[in-house]
Parts: sequence; structure tokens; C-alpha cells
Amino acid sequence: MTEYKIIIVGRGGVGKTALMVRFVQNTFIEEYDPTIEEEYRRQIVIDEETYTLDILDTGGNEEYSIIRDVYMRKGDGFLIVYSINARNSFDEVQKYYEQITGAKDSDDVPIVVVGNKSDLENERKISKYEGTDISTSLNCSFIETSAKESVNVEQAFTDLVHKINKHRLEYPKKTNSQNRRSKSNRCEIF
Repeated sequence: MTEYKIIIVGRGGVGKTALMVRFVQNTFIEEYDPTIEEEYRRQIVIDEETYTLDILDTGGNEEYSIIRDVYMRKGDGFLIVYSINARNSFDEVQKYYEQITGAKDSDDVPIVVVGNKSDLENERKISKYEGTDISTSLNCSFIETSAKESVNVEQAFTDLVHKINKHRLEYPKKTNSQNRRSKSNRCEIF
């Protein structure tokens, strides 16, 4: 069984926790309660393979950015979430992308940009075209979701697992023998 660490980032109030709870427990949280950090696990079968997803919901407020940076280094894949009815949340997608790629020291990181709250179509401030456009410019996937109505929530996580799998095929980690060799060539000072 393969295990992946998924990190969810985005401005406070965009529905990160609601997405995670909908995905893990298939319920919807009505009230907004700012998150510092929450972690959940769920097993999912994709293409006849079982995955365990260790999902970290990060706090969206700026005072949690230091905590977020630490977890970003360990993440296998990322959901950058904005709300389709909040321009300021969309305007921060690029900032979160840069934080992730900076923490990972790579521009090639498995990321899905998620436009959440698609059930609020009548309050829409960000078009689907804008979401697709920024995702394309960042070389990320894009999907719109509704945690409230359970639309595309499972698909967002499935798309991310596919991106992680593709990334691992293109950039395999060092083998154990390579790791042992590099460790044995180190000097130790006592």
C-alpha cells in the first residue's frame, strides 16, 4: 500500500476543512471555525491500487505561515484552494504556489488548484477561465468543487494522486544502494 502526505493550503474561509471533512467523513461543516492545523487519514482505491492519504489541513491565516512551510517540505502533493466568490483568495494562489515550490526547492511539484464553493454560482467572482488560466500558467491541474454539495471533491484528491504518481515515475527517488553509498562517503567528526 502506498502512502502519500497531502497538504491543503489557501486563505482562511475558502473551505479547506470542509473539503477535507467531506472527503474523509462525507459530511459538510456549516460553520466556519478557523483552523490552526488538522490532520486526517483515509484509504482510497484508485486504478485498482490502494492508497493511504495522510491529509494536513493548514491554517489559512498569515500567522500560521511558518508552520505551513515546515509541512510543505514533507508534502507529496498539494491542493491550493480558493473560493470562487472571494477575489482575495484567488489573488493568493500564486503566493501559495511560490511558498510550495520554494519549500520543495523545485518548480515541478504535484499541485491541483481547487476553486471551491461552486454551489455559490450566483456569487461567483472568479470565472472558470481564470482558474484554468492560472493553473495552466503554473503547470498545475485545475478543478472546481463544492464541499457543500459534494461535487468533484473525490475527483480533486484522485487527480492529485495521479499527479503524484506521474511525478514519482518522472523523478524517482534514489535507491537504497545509492543512499548507502552517499552516506558511506561522508566524513564523521567526533
